[in-house]
Amino acid sequence: MWWRVQAKEFEKNKGSGNRRAMKRIVDSGTVPGILAYSGGEPVGWCSVAPRGDFPRLERSRILAPVDDRPVWSIVCLFVAKGWRRRGVSAGLVGAAVKYARSMGGTIAEAYPVDPGDTPMPDTFAFHGLASTFVKAGFAEAARRSKTRPVMSKTLKRERQKR
Repeated sequence: MWWRVQAKEFEKNKGSGNRRAMKRIVDSGTVPGILAYSGGEPVGWCSVAPRGDFPRLERSRILAPVDDRPVWSIVCLFVAKGWRRRGVSAGLVGAAVKYARSMGGTIAEAYPVDPGDTPMPDTFAFHGLASTFVKAGFAEAARRSKTRPVMSKTLKRERQKR
C-alpha cells in the first residue's frame, strides 16, 4: 500500500489497516500484483499496475514520468528469506511483464535500486535490483539519482498463431 496512498495515510493505517485496504483492492477484482509459488507455498510478490494506480510516483521528482506515454509500473518485489538469490525476482519480473502485456500494456517501467559495487542489505532491495531488470530486457530511460534509475521495456505483442 506504500505506493498506493499518501505517506500520512500509510502511517495512519500501518499494519492491519493497510492489510485491510489491500484486501479491499483484491476483493474488488483488481489484480494488484503477481505472486510466486513453490509447491503451493507463496514465496514472492511483485506489485504491478498502471502507473496511475501509484499516486506516490506522481509526486516523486526522481521517479517522475519519462514522457507522456502510458506505462505499467513495477514498484515493489518481495521474496521470502529462504528463497532469495534463487531467481524468484527474475521470475516475478517476467510474469509482471507478461501480465502487463496481456492487459494491453505497451511499456513496462520499473524503479529499482542500483547500488553499484556497494553491498546492499536485502531489506533495502524491495524495489528490485537494476541488474535483474537489465537481464529481463529493460533499459535505463532516465536517472535523476545516482542509485535510482527509471528503467523501461517496450512490450511487444505476442504473435498470433495461424
